[in-house]
Amino acid sequence: MTTVSDKQFWFVVGSQHLYGEEALGEVKAHAQEMVDALNNSGVLPYPLVLQELAVSADKITTIMKEVNYRDEVAGVITWMHTFSPAKMWIRGTKLLQKPLLHLATQYNESIPWATIDMDFMNLNQAAHGDREYGFINARLNKQNKVVVGYWQRPNVQKQIAEWMDVAVAYNESFNIKVARFGDNMRNVGVTEGDKVEAQIQFGWTVDYFGIGDLVAYVNEVTEEEINALFAEYAEQYDFDYGNYSKEAWEASVKVQASYEIALKRFLDNGGYNAFTSNFEDLHGMKQLPGLAVQRLMAQGYGFAGEGDWKTAALDRLLKVMAHNVNTGFMEDYTYEMAEGKEAILQSHMLEVDPSLASNKPKVLVSPLGIGDREDPARLVFDGKAGEGVVVSMADFGTHYKLLINEVEAFEPEVAAPNLPVARVLWKVKPNFQDGVKAWIENGGGHHTVVSLNLTTDQIVSYAKLVGLEYVIIK
Repeated sequence: MTTVSDKQFWFVVGSQHLYGEEALGEVKAHAQEMVDALNNSGVLPYPLVLQELAVSADKITTIMKEVNYRDEVAGVITWMHTFSPAKMWIRGTKLLQKPLLHLATQYNESIPWATIDMDFMNLNQAAHGDREYGFINARLNKQNKVVVGYWQRPNVQKQIAEWMDVAVAYNESFNIKVARFGDNMRNVGVTEGDKVEAQIQFGWTVDYFGIGDLVAYVNEVTEEEINALFAEYAEQYDFDYGNYSKEAWEASVKVQASYEIALKRFLDNGGYNAFTSNFEDLHGMKQLPGLAVQRLMAQGYGFAGEGDWKTAALDRLLKVMAHNVNTGFMEDYTYEMAEGKEAILQSHMLEVDPSLASNKPKVLVSPLGIGDREDPARLVFDGKAGEGVVVSMADFGTHYKLLINEVEAFEPEVAAPNLPVARVLWKVKPNFQDGVKAWIENGGGHHTVVSLNLTTDQIVSYAKLVGLEYVIIK
């Protein structure tokens, strides 16, 4: 899998000199205990690193400048242990260019009524500090995340973990590079978009390459490399020869093996982590890449068909956010409209992401009615069940817009022996009629990215960070 570099988050604790060094020593001890416990919880996907206490404007500004400079730091989590005057935070917070989470918690879970005195009150002013600190973040329009609750509770730790994944994806967004092999599919509207604005707003670099650039890489792949990868296919998948001779079937699959090797080499050499193909641009290619694309998606590369670079970049972004689990490119195909069974069948010509497979995929060779090329190989499987979210991005000319729909995926109960592609089924929320209607009225595209690991809240957190308009259907 293409991975992101190791990341960490800085834990910054707000206080002040007003209560003396002894009190600050206790604050630091409490903070260290919390950081150690959170790091040892097994819940957080990335480590917390405790910083010096934020007791002055100069100290806060220095910390935030360092956060911006350090590539390994993906974001900041702040906690107001005591009352931390918010004007101290203005300069540093304005300078901060990475995601910010305000953890509204306190060291002690309950008020110790038998022993509470003014020393305790002064030292444990989280309720006081949260309001002061929250006001200045709201006034600065930081779009920061706020998590409220006792820090030892699993649901609080889960919220922190989910935000960490969003923050890492936000940082990775500026490293997304999409290679377009050929242009957009002719006469299709939703795949178009302003690439310059996408780079300004989201950090995405989108480059065009003629299909001949890829063919040159394909021609350099050796027979030894192809045979070695074919042997890997034999270990991981079932082979379905259908009506083909073994020789013809293997020859078709080995074409895809050459494509996989060439595509990966091309992408890695150029630092690309997402790509598109287009069945209308296949000059010099024997097949439309199918199995090859599916294999690369499983490794973490973003992808979308028909030159849809927006969805390819979005796919890569959500794969990073979801650790490439149960997340992939998808396309609406046909409705199930039987009373009480309403659903949408999701698939594609070939390229359905095997990270969504509920059963062992099989390699199948079958004709493709478009593209005018040889019969391509592809992985065929049924999709997993689970609660999830499906996301579509569109360029409305004046701005980008993100559409978010909560879905319930389910495993197919009926076989489809004549369907030579993978299939994913889901029910849209709140119900079929209202969900589909809202999607259409808001301009949601037929190319999407679905994740059974991410939540609407995570998608919204990212949208707020990049100033992206969003609509939620649930």
